[in-house]
Amino acid sequence: MTHMEKPDWIKKKVSLKDLRTLKQGLKGHGLHSVCEEAGCPNISDCFSRGVATVMIMGDICTRSCRFCNVKTGRPKPLDPEEPLHVADWVRVSKLKYVVITSVDRDDLNDLGASHFADVINYVKRQNPAVFIEALTPDFKGREDCISMVCNTPLNVFNHNIETVERLTSTVRSASDYRRSLAVLYSAKKHYPHLTIKSGMMLGLGEQRHEVIEAMKNLVQQGCEILTLGQYLQPSKKHLPVAKYLAPALFDEYKAIGEKIGFKFVFSKPFVRSSYLADEIYRIGIKA
Repeated sequence: MTHMEKPDWIKKKVSLKDLRTLKQGLKGHGLHSVCEEAGCPNISDCFSRGVATVMIMGDICTRSCRFCNVKTGRPKPLDPEEPLHVADWVRVSKLKYVVITSVDRDDLNDLGASHFADVINYVKRQNPAVFIEALTPDFKGREDCISMVCNTPLNVFNHNIETVERLTSTVRSASDYRRSLAVLYSAKKHYPHLTIKSGMMLGLGEQRHEVIEAMKNLVQQGCEILTLGQYLQPSKKHLPVAKYLAPALFDEYKAIGEKIGFKFVFSKPFVRSSYLADEIYRIGIKA
């Protein structure tokens, strides 16, 4: 495929100065952020606000999704001290809202669900006032694993479907569109107090009617908040961008999504699942 020139609205500068303090804080606690590992374009914005999405269970994923810049391979054993490290980092950073995500750990018997739960519990125990969002893998659709995470002092359960049904097998390794919908449905059905959130990347070759169909599917499963952003190719080995969507089309999708039934749709080229998550949550629960 011919290389596509980025339009002006998709160009963004990263300030190394803004990254230094938060990077040092994470490193000092032996932690990783998905902001760095996935090469998020909003890293300067978030780090300058003192916000990061912490990535637990290491920085090596057992899956090899063709959109993701996180390393694939054989992960190291879990760090039993990680829950305490994350809780300490949240306390020292004086965070009011934290997003916790992870690599896929298909190598573990419970797929990492109990470790995820331990991190959330430790964070809340040391930081009673903090709001917590979990951005989880699909846990292969296992309800016992979903329950381990949801049966914690959690505020937001987030699992991304990433793309439309037709493109899922091409974009997401070892994942299934309908299984991801079932994950969201299970979380909302059994834990109705939680805010349910999901996200999609656009520009991978999806059609307008497919995006709208995905929105309808998500609302039907109890999803309340949706993030939509432009897919950006992390490297030449990843999927190429099929199209750069104009900002006006993101605005259109926002209006359509909220008409369909989402409490809030955050739809802009640089939107990512955990970008401005604290503000999105406040808007969503007031809707």
